[in-house]
Amino acid sequence: MNENRSVFALDGVTGMLIATVLLLSILVFLSVSAMSVQNANAENFYKIENEKSIKMISTDNAKQAFVDVK
Repeated sequence: MNENRSVFALDGVTGMLIATVLLLSILVFLSVSAMSVQNANAENFYKIENEKSIKMISTDNAKQAFVDVK
């Protein structure tokens, strides 16, 4: 029988802590990168040049010219 058991083996508490820290660090990285992307594009809006030509139900709406305001 295996008598060399340890509470802090990698398949025990230490493995769980490593997995938890790894998952939390991935969560923090993705959250920070999502906030930076949202912050960079918050003021980058578009203006429709000819809004009078938009119809409620039309496939021609895809041909509208969207101009980047910046």
